[in-house]
Amino acid sequence: MDRLADAVARVGSGSPLAALAAARDLATVAGEAMQQAVDQARAAGHSWREIGDVLGTTRQAAFQRFGHPVDPRTGAPMSTEIAAGAAERAVAILASMTEGRWEEARRDFSGQMSQRLDAKRLADGWARMAGLVGAYEGMGEAFAHRVADHTVVEIPLRFEAGEATGRVIFDEDGKVAGLWLRP
Repeated sequence: MDRLADAVARVGSGSPLAALAAARDLATVAGEAMQQAVDQARAAGHSWREIGDVLGTTRQAAFQRFGHPVDPRTGAPMSTEIAAGAAERAVAILASMTEGRWEEARRDFSGQMSQRLDAKRLADGWARMAGLVGAYEGMGEAFAHRVADHTVVEIPLRFEAGEATGRVIFDEDGKVAGLWLRP
């Protein structure tokens, strides 16, 4: 609670950078509190569906963000560690796409991704998205989470006639192993 009170006090400090740092600290404290509350709800026997309903999301999304999966291959807990800088890198990839810099967007693709998705196919996919939901208008806050051996970053995208989600998947080596745009 002291961390929370300190962060709240700093938000109104007058300095935009201090306020930003305080907001970051608030998000960290809130994230820790949410994880603790979810762990308590699970220990009390509540289902992922119930937890997802409270959080306004699906049971799968709730589990992916707050669950403690066990690797069926080994029986050991799976890593929940997010690759450092993954959210920022994913945002940069999608920003490159929004500006038509296809080769720059592909720079960190794995070998297999590079073979499957050349610059022309990437541009064609972006054009198909624009055909469905209109001109690109902006992106929301990136959310990174761990799924098995990969770090997955999901970014809400706003278009003139609808929303979409950009999903960038990073492998253990930090290379882009998957990229999707979903209306």
